[in-house]
Amino acid sequence: MTTVHARNWWALVIRGVAAILFGIIALLLPGSALLALVLLFGAYALVDGIFALLGAIRAIESNRRFGALLFQGIVGVIIGILTFIRPGITGLVLLYLIAFWAIVTGVFEIIEAVEMRRVIRNEWLLILSGALSVIFGVVIFFAPVTGALAVVVIIGIYAIIFGALLVGLGLRLRSWEQHARPGFGATA
Repeated sequence: MTTVHARNWWALVIRGVAAILFGIIALLLPGSALLALVLLFGAYALVDGIFALLGAIRAIESNRRFGALLFQGIVGVIIGILTFIRPGITGLVLLYLIAFWAIVTGVFEIIEAVEMRRVIRNEWLLILSGALSVIFGVVIFFAPVTGALAVVVIIGIYAIIFGALLVGLGLRLRSWEQHARPGFGATA
C-alpha cells in the first residue's frame, strides 16, 4: 500500500494545496464560504431526496413498503429547494442546530466528568471541554452571525492545517520513493 501512495504522492500534494486554498478563501471571505457550505447542504438534501423518491417508486413497483422512503424523499426535495430559495434561513437553522448540539453535548460532558471524578482525581479536562462546548453553543444561539463566522474560521483553519499535513506527507512519500527506487524520478 505504501508504494501505491508513494507513486501517487502528487495526488496528496494537489489535495493538500486545494485544502489550503479553500482554507485561505474561507478565512478571507467567510460569508462566501458560509453561503457555499449552505448551498452544498441544499444540493445534498435535494439529490438525497430525489434518490429516496426513486427508491420509493421502485419499492412501489415491487410491492414493498415505501412510506418512509417517500416521506424522506419529499422532505429532502423540499429542504433542498428551500435552501436554494432562502439560503439565509437554512444557514440560520443549521447554526441553531449546531448551537443546540454543542450545548447538549457540553452539559453531558460536564455530567460525565463529575461522575468520572469518582474514579479519576482532578478530572478537569472533560469539564473544561464541556464548558467550552456550552459557551460555544450559547454564543452561536445568541449571536448567530458571529457563530457562523466562527464555524467558517474553524473550518478554514482546519483546512489549512489538514492541507499542509497532506502536502508534507506527499513530499515525504516522493522522497521515500526516490530513495527506495534509485533512478526513479531523476529524469522527467
